[in-house]
Amino acid sequence: MTATELLDLLREFHREKEAMRQRHIAVARHVSHYEFNNTYQYIINREDGHVRWLYDAIVDLGGTAEDSPVPDVKPSGKGDEAVMRLIAEDRDQAQAFVDRWRDRIEAMPNARHRTMLRLMLGETLEQKRFFDLALAGRTDLLGRRADGAGTGGGVMPTRWVGGKA
Repeated sequence: MTATELLDLLREFHREKEAMRQRHIAVARHVSHYEFNNTYQYIINREDGHVRWLYDAIVDLGGTAEDSPVPDVKPSGKGDEAVMRLIAEDRDQAQAFVDRWRDRIEAMPNARHRTMLRLMLGETLEQKRFFDLALAGRTDLLGRRADGAGTGGGVMPTRWVGGKA
């Protein structure tokens, strides 16, 4: 694999991973269930790292990486059923992403980049598992809270709230 072919592959992977991240941001805006939304926030946070690693790898090879906009995701239907459809779509997209990339990554001669992309595929499969658990109605996606502890009744309307940057 030439340096140009490696750069093209990393750019393509970055475009797809960035698009997945942006979709997860859009879907999370519709997910009011506390545990499911919290899981989306966890996934987005991990994808922030993935996209950054890819960006750095592309720049190191002399390339540029493109950002993509957050899509306007409109759930079909209403309420929990509509949200579950979005989660099912994300689950199916995660599996399709892994299926599309697994063999290509294994064929890469560059061990450093192959290992990085393998890690991202593994975490994408973990995301798929989270989506499967959410679809099964499980609420302990990221762990269990102490007996009697509650969630306060839902999620906040913005992703990050805190002190000054």
